[in-house]
Amino acid sequence: MIHLLKIELFKIFKRPRTYISFGTITAITFVIQLAMLTDGKAFVNFALQGINEQFEIQGNILNGYLVTYIILQSLLVHIPLLVALVAGDALAGEANLGTLRLLLTKPISRPKLVMVKFLSSVIYTFILITWLAVVALAFSLLLFGKGDMINLKSDSIILILQDDIMWRYLASFAFAALAMTTIAAMSLFLSAFADNAIGPIMTTMGIVVVLTILSNLALPLFSLIKPYLFTSHMIGWKGFFDNPVPLKSILTSAGVLLLYTVGFVLGTIFYFNKKDIKS
Repeated sequence: MIHLLKIELFKIFKRPRTYISFGTITAITFVIQLAMLTDGKAFVNFALQGINEQFEIQGNILNGYLVTYIILQSLLVHIPLLVALVAGDALAGEANLGTLRLLLTKPISRPKLVMVKFLSSVIYTFILITWLAVVALAFSLLLFGKGDMINLKSDSIILILQDDIMWRYLASFAFAALAMTTIAAMSLFLSAFADNAIGPIMTTMGIVVVLTILSNLALPLFSLIKPYLFTSHMIGWKGFFDNPVPLKSILTSAGVLLLYTVGFVLGTIFYFNKKDIKS
């Protein structure tokens, strides 16, 4: 299985379009960092204008930790598309190229093939999130330096001391990787039904957009289903920047995402095991 996994990873990273994701993350991150270098102080002063009238805030407020938080809020909404570019192509791409039937003539079971496709998509996702951590956190710290972090929420202000920040970012990136793994599993599931990668990719984004809207609508009708939507739990990484950290809520969100991931993978195996391969 390790040999098959290596082959799948080679196939993923030999495609030029795979690197679109890394280029997109880098470009958006650098644009935000450049904007904060240019107008960041004005942005912070505007955000803290009500507070500055009552308190005197000193120190390096516009630091790498704050900039990274802004980048994560902007980027993690769009990364599902970048994940779907690879996971949505995993099975549908083989069908489109006409290599799926040939692949199944080899001594490999269909469930094992699905697991290899899933694991390769997960590894790609983890590498993508790691790259996000490098360009967002490492470069922001290099450009803006360190300092205590102010997290502005709609109903409160949270001050996180510098020595208490790094572990929060490591945990939030790990949680983001779990959330994107759920997206990869769903995209792979949709890929099993298609003979062209465009369908699973677009369907994945459509589902994410619709469910995200439902998760954010403050209506009684949707409040009943919000806890069961995986999009409601994908923002669980923000909990690591609360004081105290709502560990129970974060673990619940992680559990929901894990259940969705397992469900999508099992669903893919069940359907693909019975699918009549014609291409």
